[in-house]
Amino acid sequence: MRVFVGLDIDNAVRARLEQFLDGVRGFAPEARWVRPESMHVTLKFIGEKSSDAVEEIKQALGAIRAGGIEISFRGHGFFPTAKAPRVFWVGIAAGPQLAALAKSVDDVTAGLGIPKEEHEFSPHLTLASRRGSGAPHWRKDDGPNLVFERLQEKLAAMRAIEFGTMTAREFFLYQSQPMQGGSRYTKIARVELG
Repeated sequence: MRVFVGLDIDNAVRARLEQFLDGVRGFAPEARWVRPESMHVTLKFIGEKSSDAVEEIKQALGAIRAGGIEISFRGHGFFPTAKAPRVFWVGIAAGPQLAALAKSVDDVTAGLGIPKEEHEFSPHLTLASRRGSGAPHWRKDDGPNLVFERLQEKLAAMRAIEFGTMTAREFFLYQSQPMQGGSRYTKIARVELG
């Protein structure tokens, strides 16, 4: 079973993002766009695990103690750089609590033998990708491409967009199932915050 840990976004923010996507999707038709119902903020990608390992992960995550986290969604950009765009994202502004939660998830899963993250937590909401991973760091096969060129031109003429603010009161262990048109994410465990 392929799993990851993440935060869901609330319906008001999701609706604003969906409206934005409807307006810009046509400027990068070759990109792989995220379905609005699949939007989430990844705290940690874990990967393929057995059912027994998933049960251990659920137990470990349940021991995390943290309060609610206020998160604002605003602006947009490209990973790893605008000149070599692989991922189109919306920015996330949150206090240190979000990074602390990601670190707690990383620490408790490391106790189960899951490798710790190599890069600093970079909160974002992926909207589209050229191919492959949505990870923000540079990869050896990244380079200039034209997939997002028209989109970048249109975005440059727009003012920065605010998509809203929410308070995260829970996080989830998700199962990721590859399907035609993008992966389907199913919540398989819930952990309350606060």
